[in-house]
Amino acid sequence: MLKTMRKNVKSLKPVLWIVVATFLISIWAIWGGAGRLGEGMASNTLASVGGSKITSDEYFQGLRSRIESVKKQFSGLTSALIQQLNIPQQTLGQLIQQKLLLQAASDMGLRATDLEVRDRIVSYPVFQRDGQFVGFDDYKRILEYNHIPLKDFEDGLKQDVILSKVVSLLTAGVFVTDDEAWRNYRKQNESAKVEYLVAETAKVEIAEKPTAAQVEDAFAKNAPDYRIPEKRSGEYVFLRTEDAKKEITVQESDIEKYYRDNQSQFMEPEKVKVSRIWLPYTQADKDAVLAEARAVLERARGGADFAELAKTTSKDDKAAAGGDWGYYEWKTLSAGETEAVAGLAQGQVSDVIETEAGAAILKVTEKTPAVTKALAEVSATIKGILEDEKARDLVTRRIQGIQKQARRDKSLDLAAQKDGMKAASTGLLKKSQALGDFDTSGSISDALFGLQDAEISDPVFTYSGVGLAQLQTVEPERPATLDEVRDQVESDLVADMKKERARAKLEAAAAAIKNDWNAEASKYRLEYKTVEGHKREQYLGLVGESPEVDDLIFSLPLNKVSAPVAVSDGYAVFRVLERTEVTREDFDKVKDTEKETLLEQKRNEFLQSYLARVREDKKVRINYELFQRLTTDVLSRYGGEE
Repeated sequence: MLKTMRKNVKSLKPVLWIVVATFLISIWAIWGGAGRLGEGMASNTLASVGGSKITSDEYFQGLRSRIESVKKQFSGLTSALIQQLNIPQQTLGQLIQQKLLLQAASDMGLRATDLEVRDRIVSYPVFQRDGQFVGFDDYKRILEYNHIPLKDFEDGLKQDVILSKVVSLLTAGVFVTDDEAWRNYRKQNESAKVEYLVAETAKVEIAEKPTAAQVEDAFAKNAPDYRIPEKRSGEYVFLRTEDAKKEITVQESDIEKYYRDNQSQFMEPEKVKVSRIWLPYTQADKDAVLAEARAVLERARGGADFAELAKTTSKDDKAAAGGDWGYYEWKTLSAGETEAVAGLAQGQVSDVIETEAGAAILKVTEKTPAVTKALAEVSATIKGILEDEKARDLVTRRIQGIQKQARRDKSLDLAAQKDGMKAASTGLLKKSQALGDFDTSGSISDALFGLQDAEISDPVFTYSGVGLAQLQTVEPERPATLDEVRDQVESDLVADMKKERARAKLEAAAAAIKNDWNAEASKYRLEYKTVEGHKREQYLGLVGESPEVDDLIFSLPLNKVSAPVAVSDGYAVFRVLERTEVTREDFDKVKDTEKETLLEQKRNEFLQSYLARVREDKKVRINYELFQRLTTDVLSRYGGEE
């Protein structure tokens, strides 16, 4: 450890240890501890990033950490919601970005000095007391208490320092002009109260079909727009994971070993439910309010019902609910309040806690200690995880065997027959086109589009199993004939006719409706919408995001009806009722702050663009089969949680 931090200080207050532990666990899940928190996970290479590797342990721990963080924000988090939020993909993407940035830092010769690491450590509030660093001895004890090796922790902080340096250097050339900041300031601060009428094309009825002559004429005018995309066909074999499970036997000893090796996976964290009485004060009435708070505390400790006291004396929005802040929301309270909660037993009431804005009295109404679920309780879940893992391993090995044989025979079908199977035809597929219910994401068609003539693919992993494909034919993109796209041309022509009729209907209605658009919109079968404070680049119902509409709204004279404007679902007319505008004088008062905010945004955008380019150059490779298996392993415990 750094010599300048070797000094003697008093012991850390017990209440701070809990806060520190929460902080350390979040850092440790990102930077280290994979071999300790996830023992039993194979250290397979999940992804290769240039000369670096991302192991299964890194991803496993990173995903679990991210899910636990999101879980605090979303009640009833399930595996389906986790997948909808793309959390697994985002987690892997962030790990890849970290590797790319660290490689860039290495290329630049960037290092982290002991002094920089020291400054990073002492700057964390959780390692401070009364504004001072707690000292080396307590710092070391905190790490030991959380089973975190000091060297590994500080190595993680070194990486943190290096990442900060490389990001600063990469974005050093990004700048913001006064005009850019002014435009952004207007976007953020100008608003308009708007009402609008929409004639939706979907509600326009076209009784007559376009004639053959009309279709032919429309195609002749727009022929370059109609093309047949490249299509490819091939043969494929596919092994389903579910089918392979019939050949799998999971022994009780396997379940017990997995349980022993992954104890943290089955731990239910401590649950604490808190109620609060809140009495706000100003400097003028602080003494009087504190005296009132002490009187309320005396009543609470004397046996008075805490919830009833909160209803009658508390002054926050939880008072009506008896001051109940639930199991998680109380964690958003001030540091002094959350520290006090950590030191309370169930049923215990805190002292009066003074904050900058008021006095708080807290009560822990429920406290359930962290427990590890019993093996019997999670045995079925573990069995499912192991069955899936073993089945995926089985089909992967079998597919790899067929692949080797197929490349020797130069025939996928011949190799499949030797394995008791028969290759099937894909038919002509567009890129990313689904193939049956086992490949809804189009992974096999994507594989075909990466092959040369008669080439056999690497194993193709989908959620349902593993396949192989061999390219047979390629039909290049070409102009379409009328017969090939007649239905599409007719559909486009009908859509154009509907839009024109919608425009004419809206134009006539807008001229007839004089004042109350809302009252008369239904009479003309129009949709009426109003927005209290629309800003540039904000979404408008039935319109979407439209720079043209924004320009109109912020230039149209008040209460004047616009001409019909083409929008995503038809045509619309707008009327601006009120508008809040800013001046250059307003902007000049906050220009420096605005420029700094926009600069940070532009730096982030530049960094994402840079990383996307570097990722292509580094030829990042991902083991998708392992990715899916690890993801399934983690998500299995969230399948039915509410």
